[in-house]
Amino acid sequence: MKLIHSIIALAAGAALAATASAKVLPVKPSKADTVQSYILLDRTGSMTDIWEEALSSVNAYADSFAADAPGAEIAGADIKTAVTVAVFDYQDGMQFDVLRDKVDPSAWKTISNDEANPRGMTPLFDAIGKMITRAEIDNPEKAVIVIMTDGLENSSREFTREGAKAALDRAEARGWEVIFLGAEFASFNDAEAVGMAASKTMAVGQGRMESSMDSLAQKARAYGKGAAPAVEFNAEDRAAADEAGVQERKGGN
Repeated sequence: MKLIHSIIALAAGAALAATASAKVLPVKPSKADTVQSYILLDRTGSMTDIWEEALSSVNAYADSFAADAPGAEIAGADIKTAVTVAVFDYQDGMQFDVLRDKVDPSAWKTISNDEANPRGMTPLFDAIGKMITRAEIDNPEKAVIVIMTDGLENSSREFTREGAKAALDRAEARGWEVIFLGAEFASFNDAEAVGMAASKTMAVGQGRMESSMDSLAQKARAYGKGAAPAVEFNAEDRAAADEAGVQERKGGN
């Protein structure tokens, strides 16, 4: 009987020792927050009047990740990120030019008019399909895909509306955020046709693009760090972007 009690006592002691050891094991550091941004910029002929501002807004987005912007609710220094920018149009075929490919914002070089100029028509579905395919190849943990255009689809050859929607559905299934910005443009028929939610589309007025993209970068940073579950626009964002003014000038849905 004493032997049995001794065995039980030894077993209990071993269990307590194991528990104590488990408590003092070092905690593994959490995985670094990561988010990649993919900006798809319409460079068709109708963008001429707002082209310089559109480029400035893209640069402002990258700059907002490179350093903590004034008033930013989420610090960006400890977030791993990269920004890809592609421009698109249709001129003697689909043109899809990557101006920046997964660039760390701290090493960002300002995109200028020397690299791309407005021209051609709008193969919007083709451009959406190509950009999402590119993101899928990169395979980031989190992604924010920003589509900025001032016109409707009129020249796609590779992707139909259904094909573009299927690509966006795949992005959504992965938890990626897709944003549609109308640059001095208020018709979101194409965005709705490919399944874009109204909370993720916004018309941005001329003179408001840079500040709107800076604000969008802050939202993307919050999403990347897990401080926000999604990237969406609210009434304050829409007022700051002068969405109502764009709708009045250009007409909306």
